[in-house]
Amino acid sequence: MTNQSVSLVRADERTSDDRAATPGMHRELAYDREGAWVGVVHTESGVTSGWHHHGEWDTYVYLASGAQLVEFGSGGQENLLAGPGDVIHVGKGVVHRESNPALDETETFVVRVGSGPLVVNVEGPDG
Repeated sequence: MTNQSVSLVRADERTSDDRAATPGMHRELAYDREGAWVGVVHTESGVTSGWHHHGEWDTYVYLASGAQLVEFGSGGQENLLAGPGDVIHVGKGVVHRESNPALDETETFVVRVGSGPLVVNVEGPDG
């Protein structure tokens, strides 16, 4: 039997984590442990991130509210649009950008599993 714990981070206990600050996107950190990053991201209407990837991190995004458009692929030609209840996976090293095309704020629950820098900004969709 291993010595494990159970913990709780309440909504008002999350801390700001805007290391890769995009105006209009606010990241709230719940857990940042070796191999895992867990948080909530609020994105204002009409906001688009810059092109980036998450290095050696797999990223899983659950949309609690709003909408999220993810652009990726050669020349940024591929995209998907997610809505409330949908789950997005962005694989390690995949160059992409996300935006909120909805009229209201988008709230997402984000889990990253991996290691290294959380965000690597790049010049365009082809990295």
